[in-house]
Amino acid sequence: MLSTNEILQTIEMLDQQHLDIRTITMGISLLDCADPDIHACAEKIYQKITRLAKHLVQTGRDIQSEFGIPIVNKRISVTPIALVAAACQAEDYTPLAVALERAAGELQVDFIGGFSALVHKGMTPSDRRLIDSLPSALAKTQHICSSINVATTRAGINMDAVALMGQRIKEIAQATADADSIGCAKLTVFANAVEDNPFMAGAFHGTGEAECVINVGVSGPGVVYHALQAAKGKPFDEVAETIKKTAFRITRMGQLVAQEAARRLGVPFGVVDLSLAPTPAVGDSVARILEEMGLEVCGTHGTTAALALLNDAVKKGGVMASSHVGGLSGAFIPVSEDEGMIAAAQAGALCLDKLEAMTCVCSVGLDMIAIPGDTPASTISAIIADEAAIGMINNKTTACRLIPVVGKGVGEEAVFGGLLGAAPIIPVHEYSSEAFVARGGRIPAPLHSLRN
Repeated sequence: MLSTNEILQTIEMLDQQHLDIRTITMGISLLDCADPDIHACAEKIYQKITRLAKHLVQTGRDIQSEFGIPIVNKRISVTPIALVAAACQAEDYTPLAVALERAAGELQVDFIGGFSALVHKGMTPSDRRLIDSLPSALAKTQHICSSINVATTRAGINMDAVALMGQRIKEIAQATADADSIGCAKLTVFANAVEDNPFMAGAFHGTGEAECVINVGVSGPGVVYHALQAAKGKPFDEVAETIKKTAFRITRMGQLVAQEAARRLGVPFGVVDLSLAPTPAVGDSVARILEEMGLEVCGTHGTTAALALLNDAVKKGGVMASSHVGGLSGAFIPVSEDEGMIAAAQAGALCLDKLEAMTCVCSVGLDMIAIPGDTPASTISAIIADEAAIGMINNKTTACRLIPVVGKGVGEEAVFGGLLGAAPIIPVHEYSSEAFVARGGRIPAPLHSLRN
């Protein structure tokens, strides 16, 4: 039984501290939609998604209304399209992205993720066709997200894929230049991508997953920030304990919503992803949590240590609250989506190098970072390679969402709107990495990958 105090605490978290369910994401396998005719394949994809996810949005609304728990997004993740499309006799996979977009519109979901390819050890012809289709696919759709996995701890880093992604990111930026290159905000380049991530833009439904599942992503930076205000001046042991207890309460709510959504939709419950995902709203910032620990501004010395404590404590508290914790689970640091990160970047306290250091201890990586539109493709590839190396060596998921904003430079701002927010454009190093990226091949896996 819940005590009166616990019920009141939960009401306060929902009412005053920005606690929400960030997403209910239905994962759907599309492996049985393969067809040599790309238009037939597209129609199969549309029919299957609209059949299985028919009640997803309404179920989310019903739970929100009945339980009083805000559910911000309703999303779908699908099998990596490069796998589904391998049988198609077509060079351009844009029609498949358009079919996904049509399904998103029909169902009124916020995003569909999975226009994806896994190329960490090599590229099939289908993988290459999907990557080549990205500029067209992301320019012609609004709700479709893509992810490309270019590295794993077991395989190393596919530098040919890394080089190609730098070029494609530049092309996507140009194709969506009239909207501050927003197409790049819907593309994540991964190392060690996970199969059950409910968060966009990196969500896809892995081949090890069931036919259809429900994954839930919770979020509560405001709740953690509020809890730490009662621990001012206390030693870090007590700070960590406070965060753990808070993460436990947040995750219990996520488990409740996930199980109820799965029951009503008649599909298995997958995982709760207990990541602290910020928004541009004041009071919903990961950066402000770090500053509450004693930093004058996020990005100053001590930021990486504070983030490491936060990430670890969130995981420790969450795993006690749910039998199935998965996804990414920890703390996100997307610059454009976090009011405190935006302020720190504008103040000059956050640079690309410091953000890279922080990714060693957070949940994902260089996320939603706007860079000058004239940044060379080779520099973008080199940044991806650095981030992939952190993931590969540390056996963790890392990623890049880099946005070279066409026509804008350092000191200007890119505006995306909604949860994607806005970002000050930050500088990259002016020295060239072109010869490094041009080598191609594969950076070998580290010694500790041989753990059979």
